[in-house]
Amino acid sequence: MRWEELDQQPCSLARTLAVVGDRWTLLVLRDCFLGVRRFDEFERRLGITRHVLADRLKKLVEHGVLTKVPYQQRPLREEYRLTERGLELHPAIIALVSWGDRHMVDQRGAPIQHIHKGCGQAMRPVTVCSECGEPVGARDVRVEVGEGWRDAADEAAPPVPLHHRTTR
Repeated sequence: MRWEELDQQPCSLARTLAVVGDRWTLLVLRDCFLGVRRFDEFERRLGITRHVLADRLKKLVEHGVLTKVPYQQRPLREEYRLTERGLELHPAIIALVSWGDRHMVDQRGAPIQHIHKGCGQAMRPVTVCSECGEPVGARDVRVEVGEGWRDAADEAAPPVPLHHRTTR
């Protein structure tokens, strides 16, 4: 599998990585969720070159993750805002942040806290089953081939080896 062909794979993760799977894009998304909207602010905060930043923002706009909204007419200036599709990436971003808070911090601890507005408490993300509401971990999921795979090219490898289909 070649990096530039990820979007053609019969795998939802590969197709997602084709859009958001590089470090600069993930940091742009992090900043979007922190309220950054303007090109110059992304550039200043990330220390990224204008060319790379413009490329990442363009890709996120093309895939409907961000939208450009004018905030000034003369000269025209636009800012970048998360779309509904972009907002749906929040669980993935906050899960990565939470993992980093547990495994990548130094003696000072987590650099920021996520406070649930509903109860006012510091929170960490928890994955739950959409059907029963029970917490779900890696050992609680069985993987099966779906229709989207069956329609894929026959020469592609199956998503999981047969002996790994059930995780316990």
